[in-house]
Amino acid sequence: MGDDEASTSSPPESQTQPQQLAAAEHGLESVKRKLCRLVASSLSATVPGLDVEPMLEESKAGFGDYQCNNAMSLFSSLRGSSDANFQNPRAIGQAILNNLPPSDIVESTSVAGPGYVNIVISSDWIAQRIQHMLIYGIKTWAPTLPIKRAVVDFSSPNIAKEMHVGHLRSTIIGDTVARMFEFANIEVLRRNHVGDWGTQFGMLIEFLFEQFPNWEEVGNQAIGDLQSFYKASKEKFDNKESDFKVKAQQAVVRLQQGEERYRAAWKKICEISRNEFESVYKRLGVELEEKGESFYNPYILPVLEELTKKGLVTEDKGAQIILIEGQSALIVVKKDGGFNYASTDLAALWYRLNVEKAELIVYLTDVGQKLHFHKLFSAASMAGWLPDQNEYPKTSHVGFGLVLGLDGKRFRTRCTEVVRLVDLLDEAKSQCKAQLIERLTENGKIADWTNDELDRTSEAIGLGAVKYADLKNNRLTNYTFSFEKMLSDKGNTAVYLQYAHARICSIIEKASKDIDELTTKASITFIHADERALGLHIIRFQEVLEQACTDLFPHYLCDYLYSLSEAFSKFYTSCQVVGSPEETSRLLLCQATAVVMRQCFNFLGITPVYKL
Repeated sequence: MGDDEASTSSPPESQTQPQQLAAAEHGLESVKRKLCRLVASSLSATVPGLDVEPMLEESKAGFGDYQCNNAMSLFSSLRGSSDANFQNPRAIGQAILNNLPPSDIVESTSVAGPGYVNIVISSDWIAQRIQHMLIYGIKTWAPTLPIKRAVVDFSSPNIAKEMHVGHLRSTIIGDTVARMFEFANIEVLRRNHVGDWGTQFGMLIEFLFEQFPNWEEVGNQAIGDLQSFYKASKEKFDNKESDFKVKAQQAVVRLQQGEERYRAAWKKICEISRNEFESVYKRLGVELEEKGESFYNPYILPVLEELTKKGLVTEDKGAQIILIEGQSALIVVKKDGGFNYASTDLAALWYRLNVEKAELIVYLTDVGQKLHFHKLFSAASMAGWLPDQNEYPKTSHVGFGLVLGLDGKRFRTRCTEVVRLVDLLDEAKSQCKAQLIERLTENGKIADWTNDELDRTSEAIGLGAVKYADLKNNRLTNYTFSFEKMLSDKGNTAVYLQYAHARICSIIEKASKDIDELTTKASITFIHADERALGLHIIRFQEVLEQACTDLFPHYLCDYLYSLSEAFSKFYTSCQVVGSPEETSRLLLCQATAVVMRQCFNFLGITPVYKL
């Protein structure tokens, strides 16, 4: 993998500031979108009486670069009709090929099998496309999406409880979704819908008052470790022989009525908890704006009044409900007159639609809440807040599976407690640091490293490994948490990808060439098949990102990133870079690969390492 020093410091940017500012003026359509427009034009000419969507996908090796698969389905649709002018699917495929408009993007076309139209992209066009990106920046490859503003609701821990491994998936998947949208020039409102209201605060406040009557003077020391404080208050709350539970319930009422003493205690508890959250978010590189349950309290009554006037709210056994699809009830007011998650979520959804004017609202929670959000969105549609499915604004529940231990059960400590998120991150860094020190010692390089360099690099690789091990999975599935697997430098892991990126940076550095100057004065040419294969993979970045944004599946990016590193490895094995007659062109290919890898790392919230 190489023995050079590791560093998280980035090299100089490959674009000047004027070039970066010009990038927005050079936004480009993905290669797949361009081809779809060509195929759509051909389909209109081939079957003018039908409205047909292009069926275009990547070809298998040896069959071109892309493949149009419309012929067979079209033949089935036309069979027996008066427009059946084609003897078989292959004849339709040939007609589609013949009707393709001329374009500098296409090098050649052919028909295979039962009408598959294979399309080979022009090698010169691929090279020019990459060159353009290097000059004007990868931002020119940002996909164009049909919205301008989105709310992404993620992480959302409960106040007074420490963040644990259960918050990991929502936090890092949500951050990746937000980063993808932001790259696509969408204004993203990153919302942390923390649980900062409810019955547990009566319990916490009353316990604080009993233990520390002068808690204002004692300050944070009165509460100390918030997790221990919560456990102690919960233990007393559950004691049936004590009248503490009644006092706690009365404290909730006083808090909701706005009594100053109770509000002050509530704010202090929230402040301590918030500070702990922020330390974790800072470490993960995650930005969020808190708008917790309490923020939406003033909107609950007006929203419920609106829904009642529309005839949606009915009484059922003392509670107030909205009947969804004639059978499933969404309880919006409990029997005791109190509000619940549904009433708060309805108020939050109303606010996001009417005040924040979001065109897309994405909620990231575990798949177990799928039914709740189905009811919530259905109620909003019944109220007329949301239009038909094909129109905006839209809502989306982005569900995810569980984090499992090696025993196949929920990931917990040996004491059966939920793993604290900060402990998990510390352990990842610790194991990564031990591996790094061992490797450097074996290579005789440990003396070249400062403690700060070891610390920063271990943090970058360790936390990146945790994130990637989660994000590379289809979010809907459970996955098994294993430090051994995620910290391996072999296979589809962040550690392997960090080494691949560092190797590319080392190649560029050893050439001792000014990459910025090469970018504007030299050009890319493909001599070897593996050069072209790498170039083709590089330009597919845009369509992969666009699909990831559409489907909200971050693992598409991970699959792409890993296959990109494999394509580069094959290229580097076949094609000498430094010292070859094609050195300049191949250095630009190396630079383009590194730029795309770093952008993918950025989406995943991973800090790249430039030397290892």
